[in-house]
Amino acid sequence: MSRTVTVGLDGSRESMAAVDWAAREALARGLPLRLVHAWDLEPDVHTPLIGPDTRRHWAERTPRKAAEWVHRHHPGLKVETAMRCGEPAAVLCEAANEADLLVLGSRGLGAIAGFVVGSVSLAVVARTRHPVVLVRDQEPQVSAGAPGAVNGDVVLGVDISHPCDELLEFAFAHADRHRAGLRVVHSWNFPLVWGSDAAAAAVVLKGDLEAAKTDALAAVLLPWRNKFPEVRVTEECRLGRPASDLLAAARGARLVVVGRRNRTSSIGTHTGPVTHSVLHHCAAPVAVVPHD
Repeated sequence: MSRTVTVGLDGSRESMAAVDWAAREALARGLPLRLVHAWDLEPDVHTPLIGPDTRRHWAERTPRKAAEWVHRHHPGLKVETAMRCGEPAAVLCEAANEADLLVLGSRGLGAIAGFVVGSVSLAVVARTRHPVVLVRDQEPQVSAGAPGAVNGDVVLGVDISHPCDELLEFAFAHADRHRAGLRVVHSWNFPLVWGSDAAAAAVVLKGDLEAAKTDALAAVLLPWRNKFPEVRVTEECRLGRPASDLLAAARGARLVVVGRRNRTSSIGTHTGPVTHSVLHHCAAPVAVVPHD
């Protein structure tokens, strides 16, 4: 199996934004770009009169046109195309298992409504044991293919009570690869304090808790700072709410990195509340890194 950065295509503007992001990442990693289009033989309920031959024609056209776009805007990048018939989420999960990284497009409804993750993208994120990046369609900062077309820091959300090597490795390596800064965000809240003087006790505890949390975050990051000495790291440890603090830090980011615990249960979203919120409301590309 050859190593690739793989994009799941559906012909939408969002998937083409994912192609552009993935092409840049493939160049940075020195890997080929693989374009995978999944199509289903089952009739589309919205277009029941379109036959399988017509659907096959468009299924073949989608990766071909995307490959032509990549060759124009990222000359020199090796591009592979694949067309697979089957249930899209299952096909893309299989593609993720064969790739270093899977990149998918995701719909956006503007700054207020935020990120609306499609059912296929969310199903893939929840089921695969490999990193997935979701990219929304937005105006490029500079002309396509130009150096420095993507700016900003990598933003990483960390839970210091359950630090994850896979998550830290992904974020540090991405920042190092793109010569970007890394902002590490950890938000904490007071433990439950009971009694008539709970508020007063919280005020007394605040300073000690801040110091302890800051020291704990520094200890978690130290081995990775040593492994990636060229990465400029900013640590943000604060009293607050993890999801809202991470979304605030994500404004202008080149990539937001969050984790997802692997689960065997078929019940629930499988993403966790913070990751779920970031997926639905973050305008920047979001990398979801599964871990045990």
